Amino acid sequence: MSDLRYLSGFGNAFESAAEELSLPLGQNSPQQAAHGLYAEQLSGTAFTAPNHENQRSWLYRILPSVVQSNYRPLAQPLLVTAPITAVPHSPDALRWDAQPAPTAPTDFIAGLTTICANGDAATHSGCAVHLYNANESMTDRCFYNADGDLLLVPQQGALRLITEFGLIDLEPHEIAVIQRGIKFQVQLKDGSARGYVCENYGEHFRLPYRGPIGANGLANARDFLTPVAWYEQGARSMQIVAKYDGHLWVADCRHSPFDVVAWHGNYAPYKYDLRRFNTINSVSYDHPDPSIFTVLTSPTPVAGTANIDFVIFPPRWMVAEHTFRPPYFHRNVMSEYMGLIHGVYDAKPSGGFVPGGGSLHNCMSPHGPDALAFEQASKVELRPEYLANTMAFMFESASLLRPTAYALNTEILQKDYVRTCWSQLQAHYKRP
Repeated sequence: MSDLRYLSGFGNAFESAAEELSLPLGQNSPQQAAHGLYAEQLSGTAFTAPNHENQRSWLYRILPSVVQSNYRPLAQPLLVTAPITAVPHSPDALRWDAQPAPTAPTDFIAGLTTICANGDAATHSGCAVHLYNANESMTDRCFYNADGDLLLVPQQGALRLITEFGLIDLEPHEIAVIQRGIKFQVQLKDGSARGYVCENYGEHFRLPYRGPIGANGLANARDFLTPVAWYEQGARSMQIVAKYDGHLWVADCRHSPFDVVAWHGNYAPYKYDLRRFNTINSVSYDHPDPSIFTVLTSPTPVAGTANIDFVIFPPRWMVAEHTFRPPYFHRNVMSEYMGLIHGVYDAKPSGGFVPGGGSLHNCMSPHGPDALAFEQASKVELRPEYLANTMAFMFESASLLRPTAYALNTEILQKDYVRTCWSQLQAHYKRP
């Protein structure tokens, strides 16, 4: 765990100052901000969004963000943005191995590779799934995304995120969300790192409605942490890389973008430790739907139907009686990308679904436990069992996740996934 200081609570309005008396009292933009700072507002929603949905923060910085050069294009062919229309694909279930470590110097931006996407970033709908794979820290450049929020899921290697709002230390089994427009830099604490990124073009992530669960359980607001103010001062050369309208652009800056001395508001990056998730499960019979494991959701106007749900399958007790305990065979109107952070996923004990890898089961494509999982779970004596060696997750979306050309042609694609997983299932029916 990090020894940095954080502010606690999901979606709260916070204030933080690295220097005394640097936050104005009673107004956001006084005629002269304290200590010669500049006041700058960062709006994550429309000005006129309803109060309970409105997100914005005021930043009090040494120089405003407009002090930079014009942007010029930056090539990154493996980073793709929805809509994806040029690549035909079948309904087949797909699965990938983990990416090998890069051999050339590669930072977080250069190591981004898109696996699939849906919707349209320009209309703020849908999402994309990327992998990151880096062996070099970002030093003289930073990044912001105008197309959507970024949910980072480390799988290997600890990170330090330098953001306009402060510092976030992040390790596997933790996640971080960097919202649309916030500048950040990724430094590697272990020399190399890889993981997953969900780019959310739609509504900002929020806690799911608990419904009959009530006030407690799942991810609790107090466990989400936002950084305290921290800043850099002094002249330095910095490149600002922007993802805008599906392309990367780069501009030059003669000062650090991380010069925010104080800030207040409710639009700020945050982290969450997945090990704090309070799992809800069946204590009688049947396997609950995976929605019971939702950490964060990005809703659509259709109640209960998500633009993107972030779901985890953490260590947990399995106690259901007279029940097939692994995830059941399934066809779903929602589309599912799954990844594995650690250990073994209980529906795939035969191997192939590995940490750092992933699978895609699109709308109405059948999927479920492999043959070994079915045979074992159908015959095992049902006793209380603690499922310890696992941490899997799922990005689930109401729209079809279209794979990229890279995803369909890469060497890490398992071309025999369907056969190796399910061809050994046998018909056991006996006519009564």
